Amino acid sequence: MINKRRSTAVLLGLLTATALIGPSPAGADDETTEPTAEPPKVELVLDVSGSMRARDIDGRSRISFAQQAFDEVVDGLPDETQLGIRVLGATYRGKDKKQGCLDTQQIVPVGPVDRSQAKAAVAGLRPTGFTPVGLALRSAAQDLGTGSTTRRIVLITDGEDTCAPPDPCQVARELAAQGTRLVVDTLGLAPDEKVRRQLLCIAGATGGTYTAAQSADELTGRIKQLVDRARDTYTATPAAVGGTAACDSAPLLAPGVYADRETFSEHRWYRVPVRPGQELRASVSVALDRPVNPDYGVLLRATAPDGRELVRGVDAGSGRTDVVSAGLRWSAAEEEETAAPEPTPDGTRTARTVCLVVSNSFAARPGTGAEPGMPVELTVDVVTASPAPDGPDLGRGWALLLLLTLAGLVTGLVAGLLTRWWVATWREN
Repeated sequence: MINKRRSTAVLLGLLTATALIGPSPAGADDETTEPTAEPPKVELVLDVSGSMRARDIDGRSRISFAQQAFDEVVDGLPDETQLGIRVLGATYRGKDKKQGCLDTQQIVPVGPVDRSQAKAAVAGLRPTGFTPVGLALRSAAQDLGTGSTTRRIVLITDGEDTCAPPDPCQVARELAAQGTRLVVDTLGLAPDEKVRRQLLCIAGATGGTYTAAQSADELTGRIKQLVDRARDTYTATPAAVGGTAACDSAPLLAPGVYADRETFSEHRWYRVPVRPGQELRASVSVALDRPVNPDYGVLLRATAPDGRELVRGVDAGSGRTDVVSAGLRWSAAEEEETAAPEPTPDGTRTARTVCLVVSNSFAARPGTGAEPGMPVELTVDVVTASPAPDGPDLGRGWALLLLLTLAGLVTGLVAGLLTRWWVATWREN
């Protein structure tokens, strides 16, 4: 049973998860451009078909629950969000399927959030007709237009498409293939296996997420991930990059945010130039956009071109989150001077190449497709090294051994004198 608090939080998390992306980075030898200052865009696509009359959410109809939850979601949206609302199955009350499957309208155009307008538009909705999900998705993509930011659609439905063609999963694949920078997050309001498979397919094709009320623990974890992710978003789409199977053929990356896909149990390599006196900071996030077996992990390693591991970051999960992340830091100062690059004629040292490899231990559940790979977001930054403050130096070798021996003798002597004094005092008293 879906309760009010859970799904309200899911809606808030999904709607505010706008633009999980970063500035388009230049090549390693190019100048990095400034990110485009464009507000995040999101459109809510709400199912208002006849099945939304069902009273199985705390004794209330699904539509009344969604309306109340949406009011709370709108109140929590950031002011800079460009919000639109599209509905499906909201107006046609007849039985002509051909006509009913054209029933989708945009009731609030994409633009600055007008909370009163949005609430009033949703409050007047009444469950009516068919469920043309595919057509609604295609129309929502047109509503959001184009731009440098990744735009998001949040599809909220309690049933599968009853009007295909167009098949909604195929529509999602078409949008992704067009490079439209569009992500579809899906939210299922009914515990139906067909609906779950369809919504998973839509989300997986576009790099989005699927959420349903399955357990309190799982839902709480996913909501937290979405809300935290939305709190620290970027304003431009990450640059698409293709990692390779070895370092020597890997793409050379400048500071920036990159998007890639990785299949189950794969290793993908990238290269980053780091100069002496600089520090490499990198992080990776892999989205679980399809069912996977529990107990998995993501590993991010930095290695030298000859394969020596420099540092690693790892994270593991048990199936209760929808994103797994790992990060690392490495400074060129950590290498021995003998291993540093030779200086150039002008006295400067050339950059050395550090190899980054992203690995995962995901395993698909039966019936889960491996293609396309899991969505990967890789963040790379190179900054001036900031070593930790030096601690007190106690010495090395024989000097350290002598110091420890003397400290032990003094400690033992003091402890013995205190014990004798205590025993003598105790006997006298």
